[in-house]
Amino acid sequence: MDITVEELKQRIESGDPINLIDVREDYEYEADNIGGYLIPLGDLPHRLNEIEHLKNEEILVHCRSGKRSETAQKYMESQGFTNVRNVIGGILAYNELD
Repeated sequence: MDITVEELKQRIESGDPINLIDVREDYEYEADNIGGYLIPLGDLPHRLNEIEHLKNEEILVHCRSGKRSETAQKYMESQGFTNVRNVIGGILAYNELD
């Protein structure tokens, strides 16, 4: 089940704890980030151990437009993660909210 940028923004602003993973590249993260934990998509298979403890928790994944995060979502689900949600439209859509 995906998540909208509106719902994500609401949850960030409310201060609710969220597990947000950013699968963009380092330079994209440095230019603009919304507080997610950075694991570039290409590094994800080698760094899953860093988020293994979240396997049964809700994880929100985002990227620039939603395509890489959709790939990450499918990969993580194939590795046993049970509640991975893709941020529809990515940071581009999120930034349009302001």
